[in-house]
Amino acid sequence: MSAETISSAPARTPAAERMRLYRQRRRSGLRCLIIELRETDIDALIRRGLLKSEMRNADAEIINALYAHLDRTLGQTS
Repeated sequence: MSAETISSAPARTPAAERMRLYRQRRRSGLRCLIIELRETDIDALIRRGLLKSEMRNADAEIINALYAHLDRTLGQTS
């Protein structure tokens, strides 16, 4: 046996990696959800100063603004 054969671990499949991340989130008390927002919800994030109007179509920016809103409203729990 070569050193390469002994030291290389089997590669994780994409499904196994998703499950590992899912379990890690659950242990941390997190849940992954899909939600629908109305345009008026996005407008409210902009009015509250949590989202710049030019970023209204940027998914990552909307998510960050929503997290900020939840932290302000519910308090930071982590």
